Formats: sequence, structure tokens, C-alpha cells
Amino acid sequence: MDCFSRATLGRAVLGRTTLGLVGTALLISPLAISGALAQPKESVQTDAGALSIEPVVDGLVHPWGMAFLPDGRLLVTERAGRLRILDKNDSLSDPVEGVPEVYNQGQGGLFDVALHPDFDTNQQVYLSFADPGKDGATTALGRGRLVDDRLEDFEVLFRMEPRVEHENHFGGRIVFTDDDTLYLTLAERFQFAPAQDPTNHLGTIVHLNHDGTAADDNPFVGQDDGRDGIWSYGHRNIESAALHPDTNELWVAEMGPLGGDELNRPEAGKNYGWPEVSWGKHYSGEDIPDPTEDGEFAGSIKHWTPVISPSGMIFYTGDTLSEWQGSMLIGGLSEQGLVRVELDGDEVTHEMSIPLGARIRDVEQGPDGLVYVTTDEENGSIIRLRPLDDDGN
Repeated sequence: MDCFSRATLGRAVLGRTTLGLVGTALLISPLAISGALAQPKESVQTDAGALSIEPVVDGLVHPWGMAFLPDGRLLVTERAGRLRILDKNDSLSDPVEGVPEVYNQGQGGLFDVALHPDFDTNQQVYLSFADPGKDGATTALGRGRLVDDRLEDFEVLFRMEPRVEHENHFGGRIVFTDDDTLYLTLAERFQFAPAQDPTNHLGTIVHLNHDGTAADDNPFVGQDDGRDGIWSYGHRNIESAALHPDTNELWVAEMGPLGGDELNRPEAGKNYGWPEVSWGKHYSGEDIPDPTEDGEFAGSIKHWTPVISPSGMIFYTGDTLSEWQGSMLIGGLSEQGLVRVELDGDEVTHEMSIPLGARIRDVEQGPDGLVYVTTDEENGSIIRLRPLDDDGN
């Protein structure tokens, strides 16, 4: 079930309305609910002041991930299997050559894009994608070198096992650390119970070296009861992930079923409970036991009911929106906007919904200190948020 459907059904079952949809109607009613921008420029009032909502480019088919190149250009993926380059004049390139074949069905396709930390010297670009095969699709991670605006020598570094003949729940966010490793978020492929078994990759986060091998400090390395690459398990579907700029710890926002989206700081070897426990319900309306504090399952930092359908996340570190410095910005599909979260350690101290009138798939901070988001639409857009001055300019 897609994120819009689960949110719609969730509100019907739970009898509640999301703050994001209410805020959209109140603050930016000229924006159509489909996410199409009715005006070249609109604005939204936030606790950082008024922000203009500037369409940068449209014509992207379900854009999924973004990464800024050192020269200021922007790489953006389209779920159908295309990688494009947005230049500094906001012109979109033809599809980049050298991208792998993807399984473009349901929620499958080309997902995230990330630059190797030493991109300046090695030109390596990492992609996550739904990898097709005779026994079904799986989530894969690969890399190639960006040379003359094409990918060369692309190689697959990791594949989630087992393959599954299903179109939903792939995860797919790539997060580089500062110690020559990376995290790749996965999902349980809508299979439920296997997320409780760390001898497979379903419902896990994997922690890998840059070449796709398991990181040495993973909790199951050398053990028979879990795969070497696994960092944590018991997850449902994670499409939001970012590294905290001060602690270098991984944070994720995870999609629940009917209700119960979770904010987590995944710890090594811990079980996050899906599908044994959840703050949400099954799509049938059947109850799922709430998490308890007995220590069997790791607890969440925060949960959302109704859902926000989190996808994309950054910690904002720029000066342009100084009021947001250090804040977590989470994209929301059913929320149709951003959710800004302030933290004090592991405690959420403030939260605000920023309605944008469109399903937000990814969030990035630009080299100009502005916030860029992608809209998950057949005619998808990249949108830029810019502060307005006292005269509204």
C-alpha cells in the first residue's frame, strides 16, 4: 500500500486529520492538493519567518534522491531509473548514461544518490535501487565514477537477501559516516515476520565499508544468529535517515502502518519490534500491541499518529535559516510538507509542521544554505525554500 493510501485509510480508521493538510489549506491555499504549484512563487509562515516556496524545475517523474556536487550542480534520481543533473542555471540534463537497470514497479525503482566523501579525488557516486532478478526484486547498493557527466565502471556492492516477489517496501537511504563506512536503510518488503530474524536482511539497517563489505564493529560479525552487515533489525520501512552533525550518530524516521511512524536513533544489535509491536494498527484495523518498557524491544524517541509518511531527512547546519540551525528536517509524503524537529539529546523539545502542498520525498541543504525538496509526483518538482524580507521579497 502506498503512503498516501495508508494515510487516507489511517485517518478513516482513527478519525483524525493531519496537521499538514490543515496547515496547507490555511496557509497556502493557492497550492493544489496534487502538489502542482499554482503560482511561480508562494510563501509559507514558519517560526523562522516567512519563506518563499520557489519552484526550481519540474518535469521530473517521481524524483527520489538528491546530492549536490562540489561545483554546485545537483544530482537527482527519478524512480523510473534515470539520474539527471540540474545545472546552476536550473536547467535539467538528459538522463545520465551508465545507470543500472532497475525494477520499476510499485514502489521499486531508482532511489537514493550520494557522493563518496572523497568525491573530489575519486568521482564516486553511490546509488541505491530495486534490483530485478528471476526470483524477485531486492534493494541493492552500487557505485560508479562520474566522468564527463556519465557514470563509468558501475558495480553492485551489496544486495539485500532474500529477493522477494513483491512491489512494496524497499527502504533505500544512503548515509556516509566519518569513519569510512556507510549505512543503508532497508525494509521488510511487506513480509512482516522476517523482520524479526536477523539471519536475513529484511527489516534491517546495514552498516558497510565503502566497498560493500560488513563493517568490523557490527554486532553480528562472526556469529551464526545474524548477518555480518546488519546494524539493527525489527524495522518496517525506512526512507528517512541522517547523521547527527555533533554526535555522528545515525537517526532515522520509519514508516509505521496505520499510525505509528517512528523517530529512532538505531543502536547496534537492537530489535525495534516490527511486526510484534507498533504504535499503529494493521491495515485491517486489527490492533498491534504497543511497545512496552520491558527491554525486549528498543523504544522509539517519538511516534506520529496520524502518520507523516517520512521520506528524506537532514540536520540543518546553515546560516541562512539561523532559527533552524541544528534542527532535523523530515520530508513528509502524507504530511505534504516538512516536519521540523528540535532535539535535546534524545528528547524532542519542539516540533513544527511546514506545509508545502505536495508529497515531499527528499530534503537537502544546498551550498547556498537554502533548503531544497523534491515532490513525489508524475510531474515532480524540485522546490527551494528562501527567507522573505520584511517587504515580502
